[in-house]
Amino acid sequence: MRSVCLDCGPLKAPTAGTIDQIARLQLKARRCGCELKLRNADPCLLELIGFVGLGEVLRVESRRQAEEREQPDRVEEEGELTDPSIR
Repeated sequence: MRSVCLDCGPLKAPTAGTIDQIARLQLKARRCGCELKLRNADPCLLELIGFVGLGEVLRVESRRQAEEREQPDRVEEEGELTDPSIR
């Protein structure tokens, strides 16, 4: 399969419109029997692609891994909520 590289380096402030255009390019490339590859993709662009759920479609991986997510400061114990009207 032939591939087409899209240099994403100049994209400094990606928006939903940017993602829409990249997705449309990917669709056109596939229809022509090609694969779109993103080159020099900024972490913000990768996060936005992952956020809108197109990471697998555009075949990019978000750089942020699950273990890098912030952990809560404390864990609350599980229990039943009481009805405030019943005392």
